[in-house]
Amino acid sequence: MLEQLKAYFGFDQFLPLQEEIIDKVLANRDTLVLMPTGGGKSLCYQLPALHFKGLTLVVSPLIALMKDQVDGLRANGVPAGLLNSTLTAQESAQIQDQAKQGQLKILYIAPERLALPGFQRFLHSLQVSLIAIDEAHCISEWGHDFRPDYRNLRSLRKEFPGVPVIALTATATTQVREDILNQLGLDKPEIFISSFNRPNLTYTIQPKTEPLGSLLNLLEKHQGGSTIIYRFSRKATEETAMELSDRGFSALPYHAGLDRDLRRETQEKFIRDQVQIVVATIAFGMGIDKPDVRLVVHYDLPKTVEGYYQETGRAGRDGLPSDCVLFYSYGDRSKQEYFISQIEDDDERDKAHTKLDQILALCDLQTCRRAYLMEYLGEPWPKTDCGSCDICMLPREEFDATEIAQKILSTSIRTGERFGVNYLVDVMRGANNKAVRDRGHHELTVFGICRDADSDDLKEMVRSLVTNGLLAQQGSGYPTLAVSAQGRRFLNDRETLTLTRPKQAAPVLQKSFDTSGRETAYDTRLFDELAALRLEIATEREVPAYVIFGNKALQQMAFHMPQNDQDFSNISGVGDAKLREFSAPFLKVITEYVQANSVAVTTARVPVSAPKKRANRGISTSIRETRYLVAQGMSLSEVAEQRGISETTIRSHLEKLVQEGGTVELDHLMPSEDRRTKIEAAFKEVGEARLTPIRDMLGEDYSWDEIAVVRLALRQEQADG
Repeated sequence: MLEQLKAYFGFDQFLPLQEEIIDKVLANRDTLVLMPTGGGKSLCYQLPALHFKGLTLVVSPLIALMKDQVDGLRANGVPAGLLNSTLTAQESAQIQDQAKQGQLKILYIAPERLALPGFQRFLHSLQVSLIAIDEAHCISEWGHDFRPDYRNLRSLRKEFPGVPVIALTATATTQVREDILNQLGLDKPEIFISSFNRPNLTYTIQPKTEPLGSLLNLLEKHQGGSTIIYRFSRKATEETAMELSDRGFSALPYHAGLDRDLRRETQEKFIRDQVQIVVATIAFGMGIDKPDVRLVVHYDLPKTVEGYYQETGRAGRDGLPSDCVLFYSYGDRSKQEYFISQIEDDDERDKAHTKLDQILALCDLQTCRRAYLMEYLGEPWPKTDCGSCDICMLPREEFDATEIAQKILSTSIRTGERFGVNYLVDVMRGANNKAVRDRGHHELTVFGICRDADSDDLKEMVRSLVTNGLLAQQGSGYPTLAVSAQGRRFLNDRETLTLTRPKQAAPVLQKSFDTSGRETAYDTRLFDELAALRLEIATEREVPAYVIFGNKALQQMAFHMPQNDQDFSNISGVGDAKLREFSAPFLKVITEYVQANSVAVTTARVPVSAPKKRANRGISTSIRETRYLVAQGMSLSEVAEQRGISETTIRSHLEKLVQEGGTVELDHLMPSEDRRTKIEAAFKEVGEARLTPIRDMLGEDYSWDEIAVVRLALRQEQADG
């Protein structure tokens, strides 16, 4: 198995639990595997598939994920195919014929096909050696993503009684696990539960105050990386995608209401890095196995903790540091409660309330977020400081909340304990609106009692009082707030209340580590050139870039700088097929880079800083192509359209070119003299590190492109000087 692991997948050793799971599968045992995203679930059936004589049948609900898996397997030299609704009748017939003739080792199918009588006959014509059920939580109504079609899977056990079944999922509570076992009828299964911890992810939950500005800062920090933003509604996804596009970001919406072909096109652009940002509805799973998503943002409150864990799990699948940020407001909580109140079935409504309370508890925590997630998923977590959530990263301070708590509780009592948070805050801040005046509450002694307080800060305090049991929510939809028995004791006995708060606004930290956990020292310039080559090969083959090599592999190449096939074969992810196909072009780029920069390469290489300026031969082919098209007089949007990549990427190409000592013809891109002078003045006042402060100063009348071009010109002048 280790030999095949290296030969086909390019890895020298198994990840935790993989070897034990594979041993049981090879022994024809039924198996349930709970393993986090990025933990290597797929290998647990893909590697045994190569050992078994017959076919491995994989059931997956995610069409895009099927294609990603098949592309990756074929690139590794494994004969694989898929059958789903995206294929034409002719393509389906061809795949079925290949399966019947034993030309495939792995066949992915969609669950709805199992209900078709003709498909059942096709399955019986195959020699099935293993059945793998991916996303197995979809079979349970207790899961966060129930699919009725998954109930048809039990028929597979009846049709193939002697064939082992492996069920796999990244998220399942104890209740869901038991449901999976019962629904699938697994025979004395081996159960493997890996750690759900994703140490490379940083979890941050921050108040939803000026969320667009916070989002723009996050995106600028992760510029050039892939991002998924989750919104509550279809309309919101489109509005956010439009807002980002208007500000110069490469963004597209993605939700169930869009045409299927348009959704597929958006997915393809995202996985091929032709668009950097996808804004998706929380309820609609993207099913994209893209390993290099660096940022996942929940712009609105997720519906469940499982959903939040799975959606954040789309970040950092390559094991590299990535950020997960959730914006939380009391308004989002009220919105969800309103929709839950519309559910007619009592049991379903109670389940939804329970799920909402659990995600609210995560948001209201003043202790480690990671610990809550792990314990929710059934994993003991004895640590009190994970070091990579906003609670643990930020120093916190205690403050005396006695007075403000007394004011909030008194306002609730004086107004009759029949209003929600927004109304209480209006009264406390002295809002002179019709609702307050009509009820005569502008004459209460508590009216304007917190006139100078920030509205969002007051709402946060109300949340804290609910969390600490001094206020109780009543009703559903838009709940009212009443003082609890504990709150009345607090007032009557003149108790004190001490709470904690962060000393400063939560930063989203980006760590940088190599594959063994040490700080990276790989050559980032060489990495960029290797990434450009990877993109060219991927575009030519019409597959995502990471199918060729993941970022980890490129980082290792940029660190070790292999000079021959033997060295290249030691890179993680380089198996026999990829060694044959890709060693020559990648070694050529590495060799030329080493020669151009006089980098010393030894077996224990200490990275040598490249000179600030170097010959243009070291600039990637992709960047040279961008410079050539700009030199032909094209605008940035025309170059982006011609090359099929985003304007943001085109701008980054030009930035890198100038940084490397190259020159760009910018005259035809420049704004008018008057506008250029104003932009230059803004840069002199603010500095040229970021574009957003300049845009904020000048206003939306100035485009991102013209600001970026003027900055390029300034940097080019500095380099010439």
